[in-house]
Amino acid sequence: MNLSLDIETYSDVDLTKAGVYAYAESPDFTILLLAYAFGDEETKIADLACGDQMPREVHDALTDEGVIKTAFNALFERTCLARYLGISLSPSSWQCTAVQSAMLALPRSLEGVGEVLGIQRKKMKEGTDLVRYFSVPCRATQANGGRKRNLPQHAPEKWELFKNYCIRDVEAEREIRWKLKNFPIPGSEMELYRLDQEINDRGILIDRDLVTRAVECDLQYKDAVTAQAYELTGLNNPNSVAQIKGWLSGHGVEVDSLDKKSVKGLLPEADGEVLEVLKLRLIMAKTSVKKYEAIERSVCSDGRVRGLLQFYGANRTGRWAGRLVQVQNLPQNHLPDLSLARNLIKQGRYEDVELLFDSTPGVLSELIRTAFVPKPGTRFIVADFSAIEARVLAWFSGEKWRLDVFRSHGRIYEASASAMFGIPIEEITKGSPLRQKGKIAELALGYGGSVGALTAMGALDTGLSESELPVLVRQWRSANPHITKFWWDVDAAASASVREKTEKAVGKVGFSYKSGILFVTLPSGRKLSYIKPKFEINKFGREGLTYEGIGESKKWLRIETYGPKLVENIVQATSRDLLALAMLRLRDRGFEIVMHCHDEAVMEVPHGDSSAREVCGIMAIAPDWAAGLPLRADGYECDFYKKD
Repeated sequence: MNLSLDIETYSDVDLTKAGVYAYAESPDFTILLLAYAFGDEETKIADLACGDQMPREVHDALTDEGVIKTAFNALFERTCLARYLGISLSPSSWQCTAVQSAMLALPRSLEGVGEVLGIQRKKMKEGTDLVRYFSVPCRATQANGGRKRNLPQHAPEKWELFKNYCIRDVEAEREIRWKLKNFPIPGSEMELYRLDQEINDRGILIDRDLVTRAVECDLQYKDAVTAQAYELTGLNNPNSVAQIKGWLSGHGVEVDSLDKKSVKGLLPEADGEVLEVLKLRLIMAKTSVKKYEAIERSVCSDGRVRGLLQFYGANRTGRWAGRLVQVQNLPQNHLPDLSLARNLIKQGRYEDVELLFDSTPGVLSELIRTAFVPKPGTRFIVADFSAIEARVLAWFSGEKWRLDVFRSHGRIYEASASAMFGIPIEEITKGSPLRQKGKIAELALGYGGSVGALTAMGALDTGLSESELPVLVRQWRSANPHITKFWWDVDAAASASVREKTEKAVGKVGFSYKSGILFVTLPSGRKLSYIKPKFEINKFGREGLTYEGIGESKKWLRIETYGPKLVENIVQATSRDLLALAMLRLRDRGFEIVMHCHDEAVMEVPHGDSSAREVCGIMAIAPDWAAGLPLRADGYECDFYKKD
């Protein structure tokens, strides 16, 4: 039995900024409408805002593990219904059609998927205005009698349209699911989806005192800096880009932009008041507390933040994406004494922070990680894979010398420099320029990168000259012939599969074409999808493979690809599969994962239980399909989240 669901809700909390858990926890939260359909039956609606009761058959189905509940972005429905009914709803019997769509590299929005698939019962365009009218607070005006919320009686015709909109969403979700019936979510991915929901439901504890004090410290510091800038410039608003540009122009400095890079570029040639103003501009523009503010918005009443991770958020690889606080791109921490800095901020000793550390905004930025803390009686064990993408790339391509490095000392930067320059590895020390060249090459060139990739990675900032970069590319590729060959073997296999509508293979990776989709089968059995592939003239001036997908503009468009880019997807997707399986093993061993990012897992572990070594041993077990892959994990214990 299957139950399709869609709800319309109201809350005074901003859903997009705070997430569904904090949204549904608000005292003002309620469910307005519930549209539902069992199996292929006609969609019905319960007008809860106007006195209808939750249908008994729906209530019973929600608590029946034998009934599969489906929705588009099912976490929203499950969380809101659980809050509304005051019960716990396990994710074990829920399926998400958005996830099913993402696994085919389709858009994550109901409207977007409907457009791409050309469904008949598309999402109603009026929905955005109706949601804005009924589902969020309104501005009190004289015309609306000073009310702060619109109710059904305030616009009966709109309300009837809102009910049709809710019904249509169920019908659209069902039609999408029918269109995708030949591509169900595999059981292995459903198990990972349930694990993901458990992790998001559990959340992670926040040090609220630190967060509050950090925001307070930043405000006080910015006020002081703004006052300094006012005294120097005499401007009404020294934070204004236009006013600062005008002031600089009056002092002989013309600038097109005042972004961080542009301002830093002006510093070497500046002096006197201009230099001081530019330094203050960098300080005022530093957004060290945005993530603290995001934490404040999204934290629940028990002090935990939930919903930080989006399952299959990167639909080209299946990797998780960050949400709300964006834990996938937290600033690194390099302070020699994080504990001291934390304590000074929590005690409100902001002048001491300025006295003891180089930069107050820098301290606040580095302390963001430490706002995540384990619950009382536990500590964090943090473990991550070592050089996972480099290891997976070497394994796929059969680059033996690299595999030997990873099976032994693991010093890939030194080993890469040794292979590139013909120097014994013993002569390449940590501070050696050759090691730096090896490191830059390793970080930039593994997926077909060339001079542009080296430059973007900061090669010129390390002292390398422009003339050295092409040589570095050639040396790296010469030292890694099997990787270079793997790029172009993948390119040829993918192209042949599309042209000939047949199956091809390159080592452990399979390629096939079906129903207008190029599928890339990973060693794990999971498939990557490239929609409507065809050949067009690419940026290199030759015929190349393209497909339809979500581009950098967040719009559905045609995207170019080629061997090295496909290899990047394959390697990152396989790395994701390895982390996912490691997390399942950790879960099955009783570890409670509270967060993960990239190739790292964070667990709340009772004092005296287990150890980082045990966790790393569990993570380093290669699955059967990855025989011969030299995995390694490194870990540590901490009383607040940090990079070791």
